Amino acid sequence: MNITVTPARSPASEDQSRTRPSREEAEAAVRTLLLWAGDDPEREGLRDTPARVARAYEEFFAGYAEDPVEILARSFEETDGYDEMVVLRDIRLESHCEHHMVPIIGRAHVAYLPAGRVVGISKLARVVEAYARRLQIQEKLTAQIANSIQEVLQPRGVAVVVEAGHQCMTTRGVHKPGVAMITSRMLGEFRTDPSLRREFLAMAGRRPLPEA
Repeated sequence: MNITVTPARSPASEDQSRTRPSREEAEAAVRTLLLWAGDDPEREGLRDTPARVARAYEEFFAGYAEDPVEILARSFEETDGYDEMVVLRDIRLESHCEHHMVPIIGRAHVAYLPAGRVVGISKLARVVEAYARRLQIQEKLTAQIANSIQEVLQPRGVAVVVEAGHQCMTTRGVHKPGVAMITSRMLGEFRTDPSLRREFLAMAGRRPLPEA
């Protein structure tokens, strides 16, 4: 089995000149928000909330510590000439809107056309996760997933469709529940070949969005 390992780059997370606040500072900020909301952070039900929120944020935004290029770096060339579409659909996606910091819940469908090498399917899901677990807008998230796969695997084409519900418009603002936003990014042959694009979209299909 031939395995290709693409050199990893350092995570493109943060400006190194920025100093990350301490856990204590983060918890103090949550206490300030609780006070601003009109409650008492010292009452029994809220006493441990700042620490809980800090731990939750470590999960919600774990993608800043992940390098999608490194995730995709290990690929396999022993495919017996397989060159048809590889599709991973219905990847559950949990992100947060960078404008209001409320959840974006949905799913991603990812496909690529191998050009001599393939990657483990779990790696595709991990790339979606790495970008989703950051503050995002859906358009950028969709492009980041597709661009990373294209950059590392150099396939003949990449297709990504993201369908999601945004709580910034379902629980606040216009209050329109049940609305799904759909974005797509087509590269290579998926952009130039309409029949290939239709085949991918038929495979992805339309099903109810995941529950929040």
